[in-house]
Amino acid sequence: MTDRPLTLMAVHAHPDDEATGTGGVLARYAAEGIRTVLVTCTDGACGDGPGGVKPGDPGHDPAAVALMRRQELEASCDVLKVSDLEMLDYADSGMMGWPGNDAPGSFWQTPVQEGAARLAELMRHYQPDVVVTYDENGFYGHPDHIQAHRITMAALEMTELSPKVYWTTAPRSMMQRFGEVMREFHEDMPEPDPAEAAALAEIGLPDDEITTWVDTTGFSGQKFDALAAHASQGENIFFLKMGKERFGELMGIETFVRVQDTTDAPVPENDLFAGLR
Repeated sequence: MTDRPLTLMAVHAHPDDEATGTGGVLARYAAEGIRTVLVTCTDGACGDGPGGVKPGDPGHDPAAVALMRRQELEASCDVLKVSDLEMLDYADSGMMGWPGNDAPGSFWQTPVQEGAARLAELMRHYQPDVVVTYDENGFYGHPDHIQAHRITMAALEMTELSPKVYWTTAPRSMMQRFGEVMREFHEDMPEPDPAEAAALAEIGLPDDEITTWVDTTGFSGQKFDALAAHASQGENIFFLKMGKERFGELMGIETFVRVQDTTDAPVPENDLFAGLR
């Protein structure tokens, strides 16, 4: 045994991703005395600018957006009581098919081994017991999410560490419920075309394939406030329209797939640190 605290490292692509997928576990485990390390890979410069101005439109200043989103990220980390924030500061690549995908210096264009080497150094420094990132498809196909997955898995291979490793996911039952709630809040929302509907149906996993269900209901208020800290992206954060009470009802459980483990903790489990304490 050592005096080193148990440590959770979450590797995310953009400012605000930390709150959407892992805000509950970051807040919960911080409250339990676990060290929480957030690695954010990009500067978020492809997000909305002041007044909702979109990337590529007149008045969108990527450098100013990146600075604003850095400040919002720090505010979110304060809300979630994140112990340590590390920024890799790669250029935001934008959504799949956007011009930023091909921009020199963008995260999507960065060689995986280069990004992985930087992340491996952080892993050696913090020695996480649990590492959380996205699955191979970045949950929904965003290039920076996919790249975050790639560098995380490559970084783990570069180190001699053997943490429990998880990929974020969502149960299909919950995705269906989200769709119903979105239509409730947007009565004029058109039905997706068949191709889009088929793609949406592939997001997440069947409930019985999810290994880890973490109850973060008691921290849903912090998660909501962390999302709200990313005020510049409020137009894109549908969950904020629900209000805190409804948000807590729908977002009180965070789900993961365990892909690396040396503890033999039985699954399904309800704690990312099962077998470690």
